[in-house]
Amino acid sequence: MKKIINDPNRVVSDMLRGLAVANPDVEYFPEAEVVALKEKSGKVGLITGGGSGHEPSFAGYVGKGMLTAAIAGNVFASPSPDRIIKGFEAADSGKGVLAVIMNYSGDLMNFDMAKEMVEMEGIETRIVIVKDDVAVPDREDSTGRRGIAGTVLVHKVAGAKAAAGASLEEVAAVAQKAADNVRTMGMSMSSCTIPAVGKPGFSLGENEIEIGMGIHGEPGLERTGVKTAKELASALIERILADYDYSGSQVAVLVNGLGATPLMELNILTGEVDDLLKEKGITPYRYFVGNYMTSLEMAGCSITLMKLDDELKELIDAPCEAPSFRI
Repeated sequence: MKKIINDPNRVVSDMLRGLAVANPDVEYFPEAEVVALKEKSGKVGLITGGGSGHEPSFAGYVGKGMLTAAIAGNVFASPSPDRIIKGFEAADSGKGVLAVIMNYSGDLMNFDMAKEMVEMEGIETRIVIVKDDVAVPDREDSTGRRGIAGTVLVHKVAGAKAAAGASLEEVAAVAQKAADNVRTMGMSMSSCTIPAVGKPGFSLGENEIEIGMGIHGEPGLERTGVKTAKELASALIERILADYDYSGSQVAVLVNGLGATPLMELNILTGEVDDLLKEKGITPYRYFVGNYMTSLEMAGCSITLMKLDDELKELIDAPCEAPSFRI
């Protein structure tokens, strides 16, 4: 295992300390693995959290116009309720706190427990759950569809609404609207290595990729041979469009790298996505291309579409000063 680390069991703490050193607007609470804005906004707070290993999600999005605080779990593991409680408290300015989280059983359980505890302290809260991964059926008899990179666009929209002085109910409503209109499909070309484990979690053949693999290495829909950028764009977009009708719509498009995919390749893919969407009568309004929600050093990508109306366009364009998301 070749990684730039000290102790494999302290990678989260060391990472967050370094992030806070480089970004003086944020404060790091090592006892809870929470990063929060130092300056209270006097507005609705916005938080999120989940397992580490997806950087810059989530702490990289703590900044003016986006998240107020982020709670880090261990690598690929949900943060505990006591950490989440600290996140709620650090984000509260007296106007309430919205948590936008991804649809994983550990996150759902721990955020619900923390929500109950902080409401006993008098902090008004809401939770919006993002489940944008079309590789997984959205079923009622299980946790259902996973949340992945589309969550970042929901954070952007909700953060802009909060920064504009909206109420907790208004911020939660627009976050839910964004979540309802976002879909993502991804693929992987390699595995990744959790530092404390020290070896790859699975293997793919030299000329093999997996369509629909989850960001923690969960099995996808199919393993197939390597595809051209044009073929890959079609494979991912077609599955998104089979799940949600974007025809005639304006969309925000997120072309996301999983950690080891060069920007050269992401930009090649973006050109093919643009051609394909326009052929189908879908208008790309704004593109975001880069590493937004990774899986350590996994090679691969995901494509996210979010249907926009006038309100969401205004919010997606609003100023944002988070370390890893600036407009």
